[in-house]
Parts: sequence; C-alpha cells; structure tokens
Amino acid sequence: MTESSSEPWGQWSHQTSPADYDQRWRHIESAGGNPHGEADFVCLHGPRSVLDAGCGTGRVAIELARRGLDVVGTDLDGGMLAMARTKAPELIWVHADLSELDLTTRFDAVVLAGNVIPYVAAERRRAAVLACARHLAPDGRLIAGFQLQSGWPSVADYDMWCDSAGLAWEARYSTWDRGPHSEAASYAVSVHRRR
Repeated sequence: MTESSSEPWGQWSHQTSPADYDQRWRHIESAGGNPHGEADFVCLHGPRSVLDAGCGTGRVAIELARRGLDVVGTDLDGGMLAMARTKAPELIWVHADLSELDLTTRFDAVVLAGNVIPYVAAERRRAAVLACARHLAPDGRLIAGFQLQSGWPSVADYDMWCDSAGLAWEARYSTWDRGPHSEAASYAVSVHRRR
C-alpha cells in the first residue's frame, strides 16, 4: 500500500483521523444500529482464529476477541494501529504492508472489512490477496467486503486474484447481514475458501 494522497487510502486517511473513524461506529451504536455486522458474519463461519487484515482501530478484531476467538490485527496506518493497541493491549497488532505480510501463524479466516482491497495501491492488490491466502489454514476462508464503484476493483477482478491465490469462490452478498447480491449492488461481501 502506498501513502500517496493520489491513492484512495491516501485521500481517505488525510481526511479522517483515527478518533473520527472510531466516533462513526460509536454513533451507529448509540443510534440503535449494529456496529458489529462484520463480526457477526465472520462468526457464522465458525472460525477459531481470525486475522483482521486492514484492522484500522481494531473494532472488528476486538469484537471477535470478545467473542472468544484468537485474533491478530494488522494495518499499515500507524495512527490507527496505535489506537487499536491502546484499546486492546492484550491482542497482537502487527504494523505491516498487507501485500508483504509474512506471519508464521495460519488462520481459519482472514477478514478484509471495509474497503481494504480498494485502499491497497492498485499495483499491489493482487499481492495483498495472495498474502492473505498464504495466511489461511487448510479450508480457511477469506472474507472481504468493499464498495463497488468506478475506478475500484470489480468482483471479477477480486475473483481473479482469489483464483490465482488458490481460493475457490463460495458465496457473495450485498451486505454483511447477507442481503442477496445482484449486478446492481454497490457493495460486495465475498467469501472464498482455500482449496
């Protein structure tokens, strides 16, 4: 991933502080919404261990750990990761470029929640998917959700990267609460399984 402001991540990170990002989820919860849709979705697949790739301030990882899963979070953004470490110092937080991630641990699931793949620099997206696939245990699942918009990866792009990483398509939804996917959907939640 690059820090350049011309990339989607660079643009977003220059406009959003870690505190502002966290506040967004607190506001959803205080308004009666569910800020843990991604964790709910991941738990439906029954993993015991999860890598939260692109973990940001740790919202998903911390919730998964609260539910009893073994969790590791990784992110390139040092400010986001510092906030995650402050909120949950007992968890393992790894500062790394996703496309170069090389941990010794393998996981039942790797989750890419919230536009992680589109925020990876375009020339590194395939490498990021390959790195995530390398961190899956046998039969492990790669679970990713991202917006579908012009200039961002399509589901066809993402499926191609997953296929080249040895992952088989399993399911796709338009929301984290498993709304049916259609060609008109503006969001995709994709599940691929290690062959």
